[in-house]
Amino acid sequence: MLDQPDKRGASGKTKGPALDFQQHLAALEGDGLVAPGSTRPSGGRPHQLYALSEKGKEVFPRHYSWFAQLVIDAIKGEHGTEGLRERLVSIGSRVGAQLRAQAPGLETRAQKVEKLAAAMDRLGYNARNATADKAPAIEADNCVFHELAAKIPEVCYFDLAMMGAFADSKVDHQECMVRGGNVCRFKFVDKK
Repeated sequence: MLDQPDKRGASGKTKGPALDFQQHLAALEGDGLVAPGSTRPSGGRPHQLYALSEKGKEVFPRHYSWFAQLVIDAIKGEHGTEGLRERLVSIGSRVGAQLRAQAPGLETRAQKVEKLAAAMDRLGYNARNATADKAPAIEADNCVFHELAAKIPEVCYFDLAMMGAFADSKVDHQECMVRGGNVCRFKFVDKK
């Protein structure tokens, strides 16, 4: 919550740091990052409080990887490494199918990979279309699971299954940032 200061001079006009605050607050509100909240009594004119909007909350880290690691550790503890891989493949396949259902009419592997790269880019992977050995590929230089995958490499099975289900292809993980690569590169080939 932000508490808007009320610093008025003898003329009743806002001045100094309070004016700077109001300008910054107006910019944040204009960008949809904060919104007026409740008021707080001050012994005089009530103070207007501001809170982060939903859009504003998305600007700050939320420690998703910590929670994901707790869940993954629990699955691995109960089902072992192979059970974790199976679970991640199952979840990734379902997510890939859900994303694919939102993109009807794609016929060729190249069309599917292009649409998948755009979807992954929106999800934060900083993904783009590429080619590898004349086959459609995706390169991503922001692994959204990087920290987690460095600790638990099986996490990559989620991405591979998600991409394979979306593109109806086998996915060859040619380069990996966790394994020291500059990007994560995924080549899409026929299922065999």
